Amino acid sequence: MSMDLNFWRYKENATHNHAAVYQAACCDGETMEGLEILPVGDILKNVAAVFSDWTVQDGGKNFEKEGHGAFQISTTPQMVRFDCYGMQGADLNALMDILTGFGCPLYDPQISTRFDSWTDR
Repeated sequence: MSMDLNFWRYKENATHNHAAVYQAACCDGETMEGLEILPVGDILKNVAAVFSDWTVQDGGKNFEKEGHGAFQISTTPQMVRFDCYGMQGADLNALMDILTGFGCPLYDPQISTRFDSWTDR
């Protein structure tokens, strides 16, 4: 089963339109005025550290591990997206935990939901 996990952080007082952000920023790679700039380099370093026993290719953007599945990372200065293939729940949660640590809630387009109740909307 494949799924994508998407993360961004809104600027203070920005209008929240998750579906529009998902399409424009996460799918089309557009820059959006209402989104913060993320420390993408630090995020990628954390992902590499947490998944250090996985096979990494394409300059740290493709991860794979026998029996655990695979994921690809796409980034812009404002968002991080993981395209996940056959991954286990614990590994998906590890990705979510990394981004939560950077103040970025998960948006799951499969169910059109952003898990941001912990943020200062």
